[in-house]
Amino acid sequence: MLVLDSKGAERYRIEGYLPKDEFEAQLEMALARIAFKEKRWADAERTYGVVMKKFRNTSALPEAIYWRGVSNYKGTGDHTVLGQTAKELQEKAPDSVWAKRAIPWLA
Repeated sequence: MLVLDSKGAERYRIEGYLPKDEFEAQLEMALARIAFKEKRWADAERTYGVVMKKFRNTSALPEAIYWRGVSNYKGTGDHTVLGQTAKELQEKAPDSVWAKRAIPWLA
């Protein structure tokens, strides 16, 4: 399934079968991604937060944590949130690729 923004640009792609909760989480991730690409930082941060709360037992959690932190940083310019995001990833999803991507923020 392709998720397009209001201009018809592809913003998210979901391929293959997913159980209901994983599918719903990915749909929320798509909405957050659209907000992020449109530079609606607060909307993106809020929607990634919804994924973290509502779908915390899905594979979308680490990515949502990562992008919520980046959305916060983009909206506020406060770089300290990135370090906090990296620590949260180390606690909640230490083996994820998203935790590895955030390692530079720990310094």
